[in-house]
Amino acid sequence: MDKKNALRAGALAAGTTLMMLLMSSPALALTRDDGDDPGTGLSVIETLGLYVLAPVGLFVIIAALVMVLDKSHQKKDPTSSNIRTKADAKA
Repeated sequence: MDKKNALRAGALAAGTTLMMLLMSSPALALTRDDGDDPGTGLSVIETLGLYVLAPVGLFVIIAALVMVLDKSHQKKDPTSSNIRTKADAKA
């Protein structure tokens, strides 16, 4: 990539990032909308359980199911099992 294309790509990335930051305006998040009824916050234990333990648990369950239900170990390749590495011929 030459300098002109690199400069163009950098300018595009910077411009896109700047526009996204300007359009998001987090200061408006301080005002409540009509009908807004936020619930109580999560405790530390609830947060860890929801965002750490639940995904790790799902990963472990899915990985265990894949390993248990995997049928590829039952297949045998008949051509590779007949190959011997030592020669039978005697000189």
